[in-house]
Amino acid sequence: MNIKLAFTPVSQTAVDLLVFVLDDEQVLHEVDDPAIRAHVQRAAGQYREKTLKREYFATLPEGSPAGALVAYWSPSLKSWNLWENVKTFTARGLRLARDYRQARIGIVMNSAAAAPLVGKVAEGAIVGAYTFDRYKQEKDEFLQREAQVTILVHPDHSADAEARKARYTWVSENVNRARDLINEPGNVCTPEYIADRAAEVAKEVGLEIEILDPAGLKARGYQGCLRVGAGSAHPPRMVILRHVPRKASKETIALVGKGITFDTGGISLKPGDHMWEMKGDMAGAAAVLYAMRALGRIAPDVKVVGILCCAENFPDANAQRPGDIWTAKNGKSVVVDNTDAEGRLVLTDGLHRAGEEGATHIVDIATLTGACLRALGPSVAGVLGTDRELIRRVIRSGENHGEAFWELPLVEEYRDALKTPYADINNIASGGLAGAITASLFLREFVPKGAAWAHLDIAGPMFKEKDWKYYEAGALGFGLKTLVDLSERFHDPVP
Repeated sequence: MNIKLAFTPVSQTAVDLLVFVLDDEQVLHEVDDPAIRAHVQRAAGQYREKTLKREYFATLPEGSPAGALVAYWSPSLKSWNLWENVKTFTARGLRLARDYRQARIGIVMNSAAAAPLVGKVAEGAIVGAYTFDRYKQEKDEFLQREAQVTILVHPDHSADAEARKARYTWVSENVNRARDLINEPGNVCTPEYIADRAAEVAKEVGLEIEILDPAGLKARGYQGCLRVGAGSAHPPRMVILRHVPRKASKETIALVGKGITFDTGGISLKPGDHMWEMKGDMAGAAAVLYAMRALGRIAPDVKVVGILCCAENFPDANAQRPGDIWTAKNGKSVVVDNTDAEGRLVLTDGLHRAGEEGATHIVDIATLTGACLRALGPSVAGVLGTDRELIRRVIRSGENHGEAFWELPLVEEYRDALKTPYADINNIASGGLAGAITASLFLREFVPKGAAWAHLDIAGPMFKEKDWKYYEAGALGFGLKTLVDLSERFHDPVP
């Protein structure tokens, strides 16, 4: 998709469809064409009088700068703030243009109040136009190949608008890359496949990279990935990507992603219904991989290490069994009570490696527990950890980009549910309650001493069965924007 900025008035911008977002408190447009202005005013009046509840659509007479216009009413979407609504209505406008085959689309954001929203428009266009259809014979590539999106901006805001467009375009492209990876079927996206994509990313944006195959994992004592991946024909990998700033950084942020490329549950086999969705159990690793790609070009002034813990959880004669005991690299022994609680096992390797990389702050991201989905639903992720400042930073970064996190407590007494007479810790809690919390308490046992740590459980918003906001049904790439913002603004004051 071609997205450009225009600093000309509406009357001098030739497009097929003009898109307006109307708000009850802020005016996001300036219109110098009387006929178009009359339509916009009429739409706003009908919205306020509640005589219009859907979009306002009108064709324009011959000689107008546009063939048609559509106006949306931000207060009609009560669940989100203005900039999320701008993204949502941008996506809807593009889909309307696709349906009517209107290739030239103008998004009007040319008032002073609209200046900070230019990047959000670019994001809504890029993320909203995404579709995963590479395995279909019949494809509709109109938005990807034919559409030309023009964002109308006031000339006084040109420099700021160019910067915002560039930043949000780049990050949004990486969100879509992550969605591609998550949407890929398990027969394509294996641990080796992710490692190969990581090698391409590192070369493209100048990141340091290290890839550990099974021999490398064994030589370095990383047992989690090896144990989980023992039953698969596709051996595990650990990938380490590093962004090293030009000026030495006192802090090092480690982003640790769970990369279970397909999760059958292992010997503790999952039910067959909807098991296909477990191709997305590597969504945490996808978010980290493409956050690192984004950061390679953004180049924040803090060192960032991305660690992908990749394995496929399958049952065969070599698979780990319920009751097996093994020792993690930090010396703690683990009894595998349930092989379907495997994500936390590969993360033990990633957390330890973060300590070896000198991480002062660790954020792991994982589709870890159904309990978190049941607690917070499909649109909100959980965040737990040991450092309140880091947790606040994560929540703020999510709020900046429409990714919602809710803090859950690390309830100390629940640690007793992980006790076992056979090892230092059980991989799943007895009683079956508070699963998101007990899983986090398990992970805490493997966090390096002295490091600030936050755990992001994205089991809920990893995937949507229906279109949501500006996302098409399927993978969202959830968490990537939060990780990028966290790293990009790490030295900003704590909220």
